[in-house]
Amino acid sequence: MGQTKQEEGYGYDLFPERNTGKYKKGSVGESLFTFNHKCQVMLQLAVETSPYAKLLLSAMKNSGCQVFKDRHFACEDCDGTVSGGFDAATSQIVLCQNNIHQQSHMNRVVTHELIHAFDHCRAHVDWFNNFRHLACSEIRAANLSGDCSFSNELARFHFGVKRHQQECVRGRALRSILAVRKISREEAEKIVDEVFDSCFNDHAPFGRIPHGKKDAKFAYRDYENGNRTPETFPFTDAPFCVAQTGSCWDYLPTEGRSHRSPGDLLTHGNSAFLCLDYS
Repeated sequence: MGQTKQEEGYGYDLFPERNTGKYKKGSVGESLFTFNHKCQVMLQLAVETSPYAKLLLSAMKNSGCQVFKDRHFACEDCDGTVSGGFDAATSQIVLCQNNIHQQSHMNRVVTHELIHAFDHCRAHVDWFNNFRHLACSEIRAANLSGDCSFSNELARFHFGVKRHQQECVRGRALRSILAVRKISREEAEKIVDEVFDSCFNDHAPFGRIPHGKKDAKFAYRDYENGNRTPETFPFTDAPFCVAQTGSCWDYLPTEGRSHRSPGDLLTHGNSAFLCLDYS
């Protein structure tokens, strides 16, 4: 007790404006012709045009977690080593305005962090105490956001590696965990290995790994046409159809968070869950 978020090693030192305890709203005058203004413009373009972001925003709305740009996104100055983050304590996505300078980068960061927000919405994810939950969401975000696309890996001079997608996802998830938690590399590697297969193969809400913008467009089309995968989350105690008591998204009521109906059979891996109720 009495420790700050920064002292507890949750990565808040990478996001200095988070330590004020309140999310910041700058005036129009302050933001014009600044990093903040550019960040806001790129964010708007990302949520309006990126098929990755559009699918995730639609999936969250269908799950009872509608995202509002002014409330759930914040453009802030960050440590030079990070591009964004998801603050589970405030249900807010942080975009590092001093480190994001291209639209393609913004699209990727918005997608990555929206995957964390989607996981936060659909399941009892214990971000601060359960490293397996954190590792699982980091694996999913690296796998589904385009972080490990062939073009991005070429730009990093990473090519010709067998199982390139898996190795890239594993490496990026490991680096993300080490950046925000005070654990050894050996311990982090063990945790990632334990959950990797289940979480790498959890493609919700895309239904596939979107290897590029074209794939993401097809996934968005399929989602809007009702072709949706079961929204379970590995290593949580309950299937998504059970009410998310005590885990409300931005203090919204839990009613309507699940679009599944009683009697629906959800499958995940070798497990099947029968929805009994969602009240």
